Amino acid sequence: MAYQAAVVGGSGYTGTELLRLLSTHPDIDVVHITADSNAGAAVGALYPSLAAAYAGMEYASMDPAAMAGLDVVFLAMPHGASQAFAPSVLGQVGHVVDLGADFRLPADVYAQWYGEKHTAPQLIDQFAYGMVELYRDDVAAATHAAVPGCYPTAASLALAPLFAAGMVEPNVVVDAMSGLSGAGRGLKVSSHFSEADESVSAYSLLTHRHTAEIEQALTHVAGASVSALFTPHLVPMVRGMQATCHAVPTVAALSSASLLAMYRDYYAAEPFVVVVDEPPPTKAATGANTCLVTVRFDERTGRILALGVLDNLVKGASGGAVQNANLLLGLAETTALPTVGMWP
Repeated sequence: MAYQAAVVGGSGYTGTELLRLLSTHPDIDVVHITADSNAGAAVGALYPSLAAAYAGMEYASMDPAAMAGLDVVFLAMPHGASQAFAPSVLGQVGHVVDLGADFRLPADVYAQWYGEKHTAPQLIDQFAYGMVELYRDDVAAATHAAVPGCYPTAASLALAPLFAAGMVEPNVVVDAMSGLSGAGRGLKVSSHFSEADESVSAYSLLTHRHTAEIEQALTHVAGASVSALFTPHLVPMVRGMQATCHAVPTVAALSSASLLAMYRDYYAAEPFVVVVDEPPPTKAATGANTCLVTVRFDERTGRILALGVLDNLVKGASGGAVQNANLLLGLAETTALPTVGMWP
C-alpha cells in the first residue's frame, strides 16, 4: 500500500515541482493539496502540466485536521509560515518534510539572519538538516526533515570534499547565480521580464540568509568553524544555479587531476552528485535531482576553484524534499527522482 501524502503550499513553484515529481512515485500517493490563495481551484486549471496526473483534484484551504493520519506532509511555504503551521500537524502525521527555512538553523542563528524571533524553537531539534549527502545518517534516524536551500546545496556539495580532507583554510568565497524561478511565483519588480532580461544583478550583499546554511554545512564536514563570503546573483533564465567557490589550500603538491580524483572518490557512492571534467552548464541539470561538480587547482595563484551546478527547483528544493521523504519512509533514496537532465 502506498504512503499517503499532503502538499501544503502546492500552487507555488516548489509545490508544483514537488507535485510533478510525486506524480510518478510508486510508493507515495498525494491525497491532499492545499493553497489558500487558490482554494477551490482545480489543480489542472492552474497548472495544465499537472492536469492528467491530478485530474479531479482541487486545492484546499490549510486545515490541519484534514491531514491527520497521513504518512508524510510536505510544507512548501515561505519562511516563517512553517513554524506557525507545523505545531498543528506534528504528532498528527507520520513525517513532515519542510522545504522552507524555518527548521534548518538553530533558533538564535535563524533570528540573526532572518531578522525575527523563531516562534517554535522547541520543534527545531525534531528536524534533521536534509542535505542528505552530508547528513544522511541524521536524516535516516529522524522523524522530520528540513530541506536545505538551493544555494547552500550547490556551494556545500562543491566544497565538501576539500573540508572533509582538511586541506583548505576555514574561510571561502562563494559567488552564485540563480534563475528567476528561485524568487518564487509572486510578483516582484526585480523579476519582471523588462527588469530582469539581459541583466545580471547581485543582491543581498553580505547579508544573504543562505550564508548561515553554507557555514553550517561546511562546519559539519570540517569539524571546525568555517566562514563564507557569499554573494548571490540573479540571472535571466528560468531554472538553474551555479556556485563558483574559491578556497585557499593548506597542503602542497596539488593538481587539478589529483583534486578531481579525490572528488570522484568522495562522491563515488552518491547517486545525485556527478563529478565532471569540464565546467558543467546549468542546462545539464535541468529537471534532474543531480548536482554536477568540478574542481581545479590554479598553480599561478595557489587557489582552488570548485563549481557546483543544479536545478534550483529540483535538487535545490522539491527533488531534495522527495529524497528526504524516501529516507524517512525507508524507501530507496532514488525512488521517483530523475538523474538525467533535459537537453537542449
